[in-house]
Amino acid sequence: MEIEKSGFDAPVTEKYEDSQIQVLEGLEAVRKRPGMYIGTTSLKGLHHLVHEIVDNSIDEALAGACDEIVVTLWPDNSVSVEDNGRGIPGGMNEKLQKPTLEVVYTVLHAGGKFGGGGYKIAGGLHGVGASVVNALSEWVEVESRHDGKRYTERFERGKVAREFRCEGETDLHGVFCRFLPDKEIFEETVFDHDMLLTRLREQSFLNGGIRIRLIDRRGEEVREDDLCYEGGIRSFVEYLNEGGKRGNAVHPQVIYMKGEKNGSTAEVAMQYNDSYNEIILSFANNMHTVEGGTHEVGFKTALTKVLNAYAAKIGVLKGDEKLTGEDVREGLIAVISVKLEDAQFESQTKAKLGNTEIRTLVDGIVSQKLGEFLEENPSVGKMILEKSMTAARAREAARKARELTRRKNALEGSTLPGKLADCQEKSVELTEVYLVEGDSAGGSAKDGRDSRFQAILPMRGKVLNVEKSRLDKVYSNPSLTPIIQALGCGIGEDFDLSKLRYGKIIIMADADVDGSHIRILLLTFFFRHMRQLLENGNIYLAQPPLYKVSRGKTVRYAFSDEERDRYIAELGEKADTERYKGLGEMDPEQLWETTMDPETRTLLRVTIEDAVQADEVFSVLMGDQVEPRRKFIEENARYVSNLDI
Repeated sequence: MEIEKSGFDAPVTEKYEDSQIQVLEGLEAVRKRPGMYIGTTSLKGLHHLVHEIVDNSIDEALAGACDEIVVTLWPDNSVSVEDNGRGIPGGMNEKLQKPTLEVVYTVLHAGGKFGGGGYKIAGGLHGVGASVVNALSEWVEVESRHDGKRYTERFERGKVAREFRCEGETDLHGVFCRFLPDKEIFEETVFDHDMLLTRLREQSFLNGGIRIRLIDRRGEEVREDDLCYEGGIRSFVEYLNEGGKRGNAVHPQVIYMKGEKNGSTAEVAMQYNDSYNEIILSFANNMHTVEGGTHEVGFKTALTKVLNAYAAKIGVLKGDEKLTGEDVREGLIAVISVKLEDAQFESQTKAKLGNTEIRTLVDGIVSQKLGEFLEENPSVGKMILEKSMTAARAREAARKARELTRRKNALEGSTLPGKLADCQEKSVELTEVYLVEGDSAGGSAKDGRDSRFQAILPMRGKVLNVEKSRLDKVYSNPSLTPIIQALGCGIGEDFDLSKLRYGKIIIMADADVDGSHIRILLLTFFFRHMRQLLENGNIYLAQPPLYKVSRGKTVRYAFSDEERDRYIAELGEKADTERYKGLGEMDPEQLWETTMDPETRTLLRVTIEDAVQADEVFSVLMGDQVEPRRKFIEENARYVSNLDI
């Protein structure tokens, strides 16, 4: 047997010489590795370009120099950002002997945010925003109005295309920047209006009183959104729970807390509703810290501590009873916003805040202010505690159900569900499990699969709508329990991605209304109890064909009416057309060829571009509130093009 060598014993096959060391000058590094600067070159990365320029205008607002920002989407798919701030100084940079405007747009880590006194608080911490946008655009045109003069310059793919010059005098002040994203860099270069609107609305909430306008000139009619919220993050919480779309408010007023120390400011707004889900949005210097950080930890710690102390004081808790963090956050909507001079983010995309002193600041503010609020509003305090105690009882019931499930598995001698047809491969990244609707389709899938790497789990019974159910109901549901067991990574507080048994989790349901319902029920379950699987890209939707078009030995599978008509035209009017009503109608060979063979199948990967928007959609469509759902359907019904009735 021949053993493959690896590690330090591997043979050297190529010379490694001085000439192979590359030095990337200017903005070449950004074009070579754009993901290092904007996270991804997908739609999310495309919109990140706009955010970088808007963030510069927001920094002007934080400095008290700007109160209006206009973002415009143009017919050629370029975008412009204009503010009424101070503008970029029109002189020369002494060190580089280049115009200051040119330095800002062509030199990485250049800006007024490194202690020069230009900004005390800034989200654009690294000073690479404008230059990165320049590097990743086909062209950028900048007009700066500063100290009564108007200066312009044009760049193409990061290089100067029209020299910096003064165009004369002006009464305006601020910066106008227009750019066209580079098709050589981005997978998609068409901006999504709603994605931009969501981010700009956030910025408007976080900077109460600042006016932000989004103007879309790409359609036949100009669309304009005018955003200005005097209530700041209080208005943000009210918006998130507007119209009861996430449940009915447990207490009418939004609880608001604010404090500052050593130049840093923290504010928190929170309100409970009668749903089972929590939404905590945290921001640092107006950047949405998607992965949280020290400010979020400080809030959660203080919230649990204060409510436990209050519960003990009024005699709700007995002996050693304690409410957990999960108990006190059920149904909570909270926004945390901190502003600090030296924000320490973990990456250029600013996903997580690392400043330790901010944890102490937020903890102290919430501990004091929330404690005072509960003392002054005992009726609200009792309502919050009643909800938390109900959540605690449900958590205990879930624990018992979970233990019962584990004991049953131990008695059966296996922790895997009996109906699971497992695969032989053990490497997670190479395996996939099909969650198949019905025993009939499950049988065909078992017979048609490649058992080396494909596992099959037929689903039985009605899938629970977890949006209306607590965790104890999830553990006792006969459709969901086998999925939890098969995946092996647990749910809720027990979730551990490292224990996941399959790299791809593929939902395979019929291509009809019932199948769509099953898919949305399962996606709701994953979103609420295993969200990291969606964030990590582990969830897929299989795409079974709608039609079989055949003539003689020639067979085509069509996934749409248009594709069916094309195949009929190709094979001739005497071609036979069969409409599949369910997966169970396919034999194993057909199911493999159309839906399971990696060489020919189509899979849709389910991702989350905007977790807050996704949360709202799940709440509206799957929750108890009828009116928000009716409104959503009325507003979006015209977009449905493939309804199968």
